[in-house]
Amino acid sequence: MKNIAPAAAILTAALMPCTAIYAADTTKIGYGQGTSVDDRNRPLDAVQFNDRYGDIDAFALSEDEKRIIITFDQGYENGYTEKILDTLKEKNVKAIFFLTGDYAKKEKALVQRMIDEGHTLGNHGMTHASLPDLSETEAKDEIMSLHNFVLNNYGYEMQYFRCPCGEYSEQALETIQQCGYKTLFWSFAYVDWKTDSQPLPGDGLQKLTDSAHGGEILLLHSVSSTNAEILGEVIDNFRAKGFTV
Repeated sequence: MKNIAPAAAILTAALMPCTAIYAADTTKIGYGQGTSVDDRNRPLDAVQFNDRYGDIDAFALSEDEKRIIITFDQGYENGYTEKILDTLKEKNVKAIFFLTGDYAKKEKALVQRMIDEGHTLGNHGMTHASLPDLSETEAKDEIMSLHNFVLNNYGYEMQYFRCPCGEYSEQALETIQQCGYKTLFWSFAYVDWKTDSQPLPGDGLQKLTDSAHGGEILLLHSVSSTNAEILGEVIDNFRAKGFTV
């Protein structure tokens, strides 16, 4: 039996093929949440992204103002994912893990554990290629080749896509939607991916706690030793602020 993430079921590539896009803007845009926030501590650029692209199923915030969604980008394994999964299990938190093709192929035990423990798998592109740099056919293959690999090898049907490199275009977002996916960016991220220049744990904890806001989609990287160390405290601090995680 196929595993289908609970938020919504999507059809397989055979039933819902990507169709042609003709008129959308192809200009490449690099996403960032910015530093200005509204009266609810939500980054203005994330709010504006939702307002502009929500009708094509692309989001930087969720609609649940009481909840914070924790997500991880899984480009390669650096030895910390097991500890992160242990903490999520201890704290009874379900996260979204955005897999690249390389990760899905090499880290089968960890991916299976994510599924078994109720986490959501997201699609981060078979080769982590920037979609605006690809032709429409190539972009479709970047998405659906990983979709089909995960479906065929894990029995799991993914439904969320995160644009590699944080780069998108209007056409790319429409292509993602036509492939049966919703696009998820983020409303907060910090520099956590540089393995040779990790933030101090106290600094990381402070940034993540101070940035908390309802509807937050938090982007973390599992290659970060700091994130693995502070994740439990981050979750506790979010809950102390009244958020569901």
